[in-house]
Amino acid sequence: MDTAEVILSVLVVVIIIVSLLSNILVLICFLYNPEIRKQVPGLFNLNLTFCNLLLTVSNMPLTLVGLVSKAQPGGDGFCQIVGFLETFLSTNSMLSMAALSIDRWVAVVFPLRYHSKMRHKDAAFVLGYTWAHSMSFSTVATCLSWVGYHRLYASCTLSNPRASSRTQFVIFTVFFHSFTFLLSLIVLCVTYLKVLKVARFHCKRIDVITMQTLVLLVDIHPSVRQRCLEEQKRRRQRATRKISTFIGTFMLCFAPYVITRIVELFPAVPINPHWGIVSKCLAYSKAACDPFVYSLLRNQYRKTCADITNRLLKRSSLNASGRGHESQGNSIPTVE
Repeated sequence: MDTAEVILSVLVVVIIIVSLLSNILVLICFLYNPEIRKQVPGLFNLNLTFCNLLLTVSNMPLTLVGLVSKAQPGGDGFCQIVGFLETFLSTNSMLSMAALSIDRWVAVVFPLRYHSKMRHKDAAFVLGYTWAHSMSFSTVATCLSWVGYHRLYASCTLSNPRASSRTQFVIFTVFFHSFTFLLSLIVLCVTYLKVLKVARFHCKRIDVITMQTLVLLVDIHPSVRQRCLEEQKRRRQRATRKISTFIGTFMLCFAPYVITRIVELFPAVPINPHWGIVSKCLAYSKAACDPFVYSLLRNQYRKTCADITNRLLKRSSLNASGRGHESQGNSIPTVE
């Protein structure tokens, strides 16, 4: 292994560890907090977490094995199963992010009708579509033997070693990425930009009220006035930063891999093998980013994590004090 392959191997290990721990933490918060379970976005987050965890334990370690050994991990049948899972889980996770963006759009644009438009029944219907959509593409690819070990990505993924079906594979690949990555990206951009538009409108209304109040309060201290103006600026930037994070992480992680898969369809264009692994690592890194982007940085999840930590620390301190009293009791001499 050269230096680049060693660095990439370490990167895959880091992604596996971060993805595994962060997604398990999201799952623990979901099981611990009943309020999170009652909310409709919690179902979408649960589905996204489920896909990320399965991808972490089933595909990422085999990519690491393929990168280190430079050979296919397991037999052809085993690699086809893993390739089926990779296609299904990656598609399902993209559509889950699109579903989360639709949920936010309904909540912000139609706040008074949100609970009637986004019920658990509606969320279950959306999740049913994401599973059917993901299952259809992965099943077709597996039945046509278009999943297998791909040396460029050191992974069991979409691959077509037969020249006889090249045209059909090209058409399928274009359709697959158009109806997964491109469709999800369009939904994310449309919904989150509408959310940003509404958020900026509300910020302007709040700014007008704040400025009118500051004008009326002529005796207000200059430092208080300055803090109010700074809060206005932070409020405007907060919405833009969140929307940029949602769309930016999606593009940064998935776009290089998808573009590489499309460029790969043209045999005349050479692709550096190290770049193939890098693009795959970027796609994998989305599974490690999602828990922070969609869950763990939210106040509700942070409060849940704090409650879990406090309960564990309290229990451990009680156990320690109980053992201390027990040892003290054993050390007291008895009078005969």
